[in-house]
Amino acid sequence: MKLLSNLHLDALTEIFNVGAGRAASSLSEIVGDEVKLSVPSIEIIKSDEIDTKLLAQSDVKFSAVSQHFSGPFDADAVLLFTEENTLEIVRDMMGSQMSLEELADFEQEAMCELGNIILNACLSSMADMLDISMDSSLPSYTVESLHDILHRITDNSEQPYILLLHIDLAIEKRHTEGHLIFLLSSTSLGSLVVQIQRFIDGL
Repeated sequence: MKLLSNLHLDALTEIFNVGAGRAASSLSEIVGDEVKLSVPSIEIIKSDEIDTKLLAQSDVKFSAVSQHFSGPFDADAVLLFTEENTLEIVRDMMGSQMSLEELADFEQEAMCELGNIILNACLSSMADMLDISMDSSLPSYTVESLHDILHRITDNSEQPYILLLHIDLAIEKRHTEGHLIFLLSSTSLGSLVVQIQRFIDGL
């Protein structure tokens, strides 16, 4: 399946690079530490192969914040941190004086807020650059394996192909690593190509 030309891929990478930069800036302010993000990697894969294309830690549980975005095209966005890193991030957000037990009480609320800020930073940047409007669902939070997280999302779609956009992020002081993942069905991908072409034509 070859809907995206190299020019489309370059444009999409640049658009998400800008969005990831906004997300990194927002996250840096929240946790009080420098956040570095990788250049986005983009590929089109079969939806039933998604977990084999991602992280090798298939037996590790992840804290995941998910949001669904809709507009000229639909996208599912997921922010992932390993379960062991999540409480450290919440501690940075809520203040270091809180006990682990107290932090655990705020975990879901804090991570949903964090995910909402980061995922919306990426998508709003893309919407601005493409001059489109995107609506988002409320963020949902879960702790489970990567396989279960991704299949819960992709099982809702009967599309045989998805666009996988993957950004690694690192919080310097904590040596914490996370992942930003955006999933688009083949139907939405066709709509996205139209928007990207319009963006390219306008440059």
